[in-house]
Amino acid sequence: MTATGLREAPGDRLEEAVRVVRRTRERGRTRSVLVAAALLGAVVAMFALSLCVGDMVIPLSKVLATLTGGGDGGSRFVLLELRLPRALLAVLVGVGFGLSGAVFQSVLRNPLASPDVIGISSGASAFAITASLLFQVSGLALSASALAGSVAAGAAIYLLAWRQGVAGQRLVLIGVGFGTGLTSVVWYVMARSDTTDAQEAYLWLTGTLNGRSWGQVWPLLTALAALVPLTALASRTLGPLQLGDDAAAGLGARVEPGRLALLGCATALAGVATAAAGPVNFVAFVAGPIARRLVPGRGAALPHAALTGALIVLVADFAAQHLLPSVQLPVGVVTSIIGAPYLLLLLARANRGGTGG
Repeated sequence: MTATGLREAPGDRLEEAVRVVRRTRERGRTRSVLVAAALLGAVVAMFALSLCVGDMVIPLSKVLATLTGGGDGGSRFVLLELRLPRALLAVLVGVGFGLSGAVFQSVLRNPLASPDVIGISSGASAFAITASLLFQVSGLALSASALAGSVAAGAAIYLLAWRQGVAGQRLVLIGVGFGTGLTSVVWYVMARSDTTDAQEAYLWLTGTLNGRSWGQVWPLLTALAALVPLTALASRTLGPLQLGDDAAAGLGARVEPGRLALLGCATALAGVATAAAGPVNFVAFVAGPIARRLVPGRGAALPHAALTGALIVLVADFAAQHLLPSVQLPVGVVTSIIGAPYLLLLLARANRGGTGG
């Protein structure tokens, strides 16, 4: 081999390595786009099915005609006043919970770190139930109480977990304990309330879209219109944070401000979703892991988690409406049926791996 050949060989290997990396990244981007498109298509299909199917079956062509200003009075009432706000709310609630759970799990690097596990949803529930049953608060004020409860719970858990920074496992453990205490507050308030009021509160606590209207859609849509861009902006530090605090600091990331901004956005997302539909359990818990399995190597996969959450709530609400004849179940019952086995499986895997305590 000539001296020239010896000099060129390392350069050839470097170029080949660069080409391999470029092809891998392109395949990852292609898969990410395809999965997002498939999830969006599934959400649109499920949304259309929710509008068409019910006690009064409406063909898709008539649905489209009604949504564009046509249709008879009966179709307009059923679609525009009953089905459309409920389906839109299912999408928005799923986006809020899915995005919130994915951010929590990614920032804290713990699959158990979702708002319904670490006490964020419990804070929203405690404030909302107390405001409703003890102070007769309703409407937007009740939604504001739920949001305030989630933010207050998130702040308290963060401060209790602070030890020159926040470790994911410590925050999860403190959150679980704090959430248990808040749940006790909820049951105490319900036990002291009128039976009828307590029954209505219990229905809300399961997470429900029954009887929801445009009055819940517009506030949630407005909140998400502000929170989703803020979360996207804060997520610029998410990649370094997933590598650990030392590595993130070495890459120039502002570790604690970045983490606080992400956790603040995730807490607010969970709060506004809970305010609209109650604590719909396990959506935030499972949406992120499903999204990351669909697009491995894409980090937190936040857009995919949001779409997955929307799809889960749409499917669960459709099942809740039509699973049993003449009975509409709360959507939280169906999501719990989906999520509880996953939680048990996750705990069993952690125990076998020696990380379950």
